[in-house]
This record gives sequence, C-alpha cells and structure tokens, in this order.
Amino acid sequence: MFDRMTKKKVLVTGSNGQLGQCIRSVSKELNNNFQFFFATEEFDITNEEQVLGYFNENNFNYCINCAAYTAVDKAEEENEKAYKVNALGVEYLADACLRTDTTLIHISTDFVFDGKGNKQYTELDKTNPISVYGETKLQGENIIAKKLEKYFIIRTSWLYSEFGNNFVKTMLRLGNERDALNVVSDQIGSPTYAIDLAKVLLNIIFENKSNYGIYHYSNQGQISWFEFAKGIFEASNNDIILKPILTKDYSTLAKRPRYSVLDTSKISEQFNLEIPFWKESLLSAILKVK
Repeated sequence: MFDRMTKKKVLVTGSNGQLGQCIRSVSKELNNNFQFFFATEEFDITNEEQVLGYFNENNFNYCINCAAYTAVDKAEEENEKAYKVNALGVEYLADACLRTDTTLIHISTDFVFDGKGNKQYTELDKTNPISVYGETKLQGENIIAKKLEKYFIIRTSWLYSEFGNNFVKTMLRLGNERDALNVVSDQIGSPTYAIDLAKVLLNIIFENKSNYGIYHYSNQGQISWFEFAKGIFEASNNDIILKPILTKDYSTLAKRPRYSVLDTSKISEQFNLEIPFWKESLLSAILKVK
C-alpha cells in the first residue's frame, strides 16, 4: 500500500473524453492520498517538448493515457492524424515515463484483433487489425512494450457511459426520435461501462502492484449490437421497433471485427476483481443518462 505521508501523483490524459470524465467522477471516492492532474486538449501528447516538460515539472507516479484518436471510420481517411495521436503521441508519453520513472497505464482496444475467430481473445492471441484505427492502436501498444517495463496496457471494448458520445446515448436519442431502427446483428462483442473500467484503473493504482503487462477488460457476457440495443430500450421502457440487419447491409469506411469478445480472466485473477454482467452495468448507466 502507498506511504500515507506521500501523495501519489496521477496524470490523466484526454480527461475530457468519456473515460477521462469517468475517472474524474470515480476519483472523488478515493482518499486524499492521491493527487490527480486532469489534462485536457491543451496538453498535446503529440508535442514532444510539452510532454517531457510537463512530466519533468510534476514528477508523476502514474500516467493514465485516455487520449486517443477514436473516430474509427474517419481514421481511414485521416490515417496520419490517427497515427500521430495513437502511435507517435504514445511514444512521447512512453519516453517521458521512462525518463521520470512513471508507470504508464494505457487504454487500447479489441480492434487490434481481426475478429475472424469464434472464441474469446486472450492477451496472448495473435493481433491482426483490419482498420487504420486498430493498426495505429496496436502500434502504440508495441511502442510501449518495447520502451517500458513499468506499464499496463488495458484493452477494452464497446465503451459507453453517461458521458460523451457512445452507442447507449445514441440509441436513447434515436429512440425518442424514431418509431423503428435497424441495428447490426452479426458483430459480437462485450459492452463495457466506462465507470466500471475507471474503477479498475484506479484499483490498479491503489493496489500498487508490479504485475505489469497487457490485460483485457470488459463487462461479462457476449452479445450483438442488436441485442445491446434491445437491452437499452428494455431498460429505458421504450417499445421502439428494432430490426436486425447484417454488416454487409450497413456500409462503413472501416471494417469491424466480426467477433471480438475479450477473455477477462487474467485481470480478474491478478487483481481479484468481480466483473459485473453487462446488463447489470447497463441498468446503472441508464439511470444516470435519463
């Protein structure tokens, strides 16, 4: 456990994003042995000089990197921008962490896999991204693993919360605007309530363990986007008509993994976690969104 006489300094990059806002919310529940620095867009991780200067000035113990280029389809056309944030910016953070002995906690994605299998992906399974977004996120992972020893890479999937833009909030909005919706039914994954993930990230810091490496985290259970939408409308008492469609009938610039369920047994065992079932967490989120 941490020395109670010394506050641990934690930098959260991309703090205005969905996960960053969730970390800000959850951090209020922690004791005052932690000092959080919530960096917004003004802190540019692609500015090497600014990154190193900020780390040297503050002497952080941990950096939680939530900054990312996450516009999956747009990344196909803006591949240089995606690379700059998801790979080059990550390299600058890794270099700064190395120089200042800061532990890096980096958020990655199920998009590092091609989704062609039919079993849950473990941390040891072969990566093979099929989109620019997935490729640049994998490049960021590889840079961290090459440069650092003290790091946690947390891959997650289908992130949503009461903050930011996400599938749950979009469905709730469209449910109030339309009588019927078409939703893809042949892409299978696991939703992740960002508040749950934020609690896990802060637990990693609080436990102060050194079992570094790559971990997978999502809520329990596997469903299609259609089933997820159905659960959202059931939880919000909306009787909208939902129609299942196939991926081939819903054109997007970027390819999506067909099956990207993450095996979360490693993080559960290493950090003694009880991971909530997706529907349980969805109900908690719906209460906060409405």
